[in-house]
Amino acid sequence: MRWRWVLAFIPALLGTAASIWLNSSNQSPIFYVTIDLGTVLFFLGLALSLVILVVLVSQVLIEKARQESNQQASQDRRRFLQRLDHELKNPLTAILAGLANISMVESNAESQPALDSVTSQVQRLRQLVRELRKLSDLETRELDREPINLTVLLEEVFALAEDQPAAGNRELNLSIPRAPWPLPEIYGDRDLLFLAIYNPLDNALKFTQPGDTIELRASEEDGAVAIEIADTGPGIPEEELSQVWDELYRGEGARGIPGSGLGLALVRAIVSRHGGTAAIRSRPDQGTQITIRFPVGM
Repeated sequence: MRWRWVLAFIPALLGTAASIWLNSSNQSPIFYVTIDLGTVLFFLGLALSLVILVVLVSQVLIEKARQESNQQASQDRRRFLQRLDHELKNPLTAILAGLANISMVESNAESQPALDSVTSQVQRLRQLVRELRKLSDLETRELDREPINLTVLLEEVFALAEDQPAAGNRELNLSIPRAPWPLPEIYGDRDLLFLAIYNPLDNALKFTQPGDTIELRASEEDGAVAIEIADTGPGIPEEELSQVWDELYRGEGARGIPGSGLGLALVRAIVSRHGGTAAIRSRPDQGTQITIRFPVGM
């Protein structure tokens, strides 16, 4: 590749050599050119336009190449996840069936804890593969868009959270505006929107301690609906905040807590497909707040 850079200097070197030869031999002719200012300005403007045109075309070509590269990478990723799901589904099912048979044949106090542990890990791997496939499908699947009554949806999400065992020793609050008017409808896939709101609420239940407060609240502002899930849990270190949306990422505080590391990645993908945004704020030892915004009327 280096020789290409050398080629760029060849015209300058030839010109320099010709100039030195002509000046040293006293045979360099002198040309006098007369040109009016209007013509000069015309050619300067033309040259500047050509330079700008070249820059713009270069940017378009670079952006097109980047998009094609991203699309190819996305397609490769989807194919890999589909292949992974296909290849692991049957072996994992067989392993679970084998563990169940072993548990029935060799049921004793000494081996059962080990069998339960292995079964739990296989189930976790099975769920992980399912969620990876779901995350991949979200990028291409058609959304079943319909008008969504957010008030009803939030009440259903909150009711499911209240049914979880951890909710019994935490203070859960639901705040939905009802006056002077209720929340506006948004258009989207109801099942996916349910998941996008429930996942952060489920995380709050997992990471908080007995006595902590968890709030699900909503409001309308600037043509969008803002949904907030807030808690008084341990919070997230500042250096981890930029990574919490990444697939399979689990911070230091997640050790020993069940999960796949895909919950917030799914939230971000769902919200993005609905034209919304998701953001997180957190302070160590004070709590965390996740804000999801959906445009109204889309």
